[in-house]
Amino acid sequence: MILDVVVTQTNDGYTAEIPSLSGCESWAHDEDTVLSKILELAAFYLKTDIKKFKLDKARRVKNHSVYKLVFYKSV
Repeated sequence: MILDVVVTQTNDGYTAEIPSLSGCESWAHDEDTVLSKILELAAFYLKTDIKKFKLDKARRVKNHSVYKLVFYKSV
């Protein structure tokens, strides 16, 4: 499964969201921290181990970065 993770730089820090998971959003002062937080939240939402996740930076446009969250969710 592949999900998009959108990170936006704001005036007071960074926000991250996974648009396909309703309500899966996070905020932090720096990009590394917001990515850690959103991965923890995604693991909770998807009821899977965070160690199964691979995060790959796909592109950056102005103040937005898009990452691909790749994982295999076993049944």
